[in-house]
Amino acid sequence: MSLIEVKDLKVYFPIRSGIFRRVTGNFKAVDGVTFTIEAGQTYGLVGESGSGKTTTGRSIIGLNHVTSGTILFDGQDISKGRVRQNYDTYKEIQMVFQDPYSSLNPKKRVWDIIAEPLRNFENLSKEEERERVEELMGIVGLPKDAIFKYPHQFSGGQRQRIGLARAIALKPKLIIADEPVSALDVSVQAQVLNFMKEIQKELNLTYLFISHDLGVIRHMCDKIGIIYKGRFVEEGTADEIFNNPQHIYTKRLLSAIPDTNPRNREESRKRRKQINQEFNQLSEQYFDEHGLAHPLQAISKTHVAAIKGV
Repeated sequence: MSLIEVKDLKVYFPIRSGIFRRVTGNFKAVDGVTFTIEAGQTYGLVGESGSGKTTTGRSIIGLNHVTSGTILFDGQDISKGRVRQNYDTYKEIQMVFQDPYSSLNPKKRVWDIIAEPLRNFENLSKEEERERVEELMGIVGLPKDAIFKYPHQFSGGQRQRIGLARAIALKPKLIIADEPVSALDVSVQAQVLNFMKEIQKELNLTYLFISHDLGVIRHMCDKIGIIYKGRFVEEGTADEIFNNPQHIYTKRLLSAIPDTNPRNREESRKRRKQINQEFNQLSEQYFDEHGLAHPLQAISKTHVAAIKGV
């Protein structure tokens, strides 16, 4: 059984207009997304800003209302009802946010930040709590005496480690990482990503990794879903997505990855030009009259793409 199964997930936000702010339509942030994540796997959700990837992650953890569809976590439907009704289940799902500074309360010490989930879910004495917080600090590679410091006294990479320590405090099964390194320097990004891989093995974690950076996704993920305007355009293993992309949107994303070798510049420019020509000439094959992706079609057992007539 998969750890998490998302089936035909739809998240619509009402559009209001007029003096009385009446609902005149819906913005379809997520429009029929389906995917599964196996235990211990890292699933990458990729798309540009506004594609619906973050809304999908927030819906899984209960921060966004689900319009329709189901979200099964360990076989339990958590898409219906309020967060309180799924209180025990959400203990096993945690989230790491994009900005490591704004996601930490600047007025609280690191001890209080990391201990917050422990205080919400577990009844520990002050000594047990401190011991657990110091243990978590050791796991994420920060000195124990740093528990008395405040977020502004740490670097960006260290702050993200504090966020990870808070996320693993309750020994969750699933961590939703929403652009966890996009606000960090490139050198620090590598450190945090490698560290996340290490603790995944140690703690048997499952990741839903949300990002627009395909380089990061390739480094981290086993399986990848490409989302555009709230719909999947392609899904497959990392090897299939990077070595055999089928949808034009996926091809455009891959062609945008910068090549550090100056000798390949002309070849990269020609490839981008060719992909743009394909997009203009064959757009009906990839998108409907509203510019939305067609239903997914099987390319192989593990690879699907939204291509008409496949």
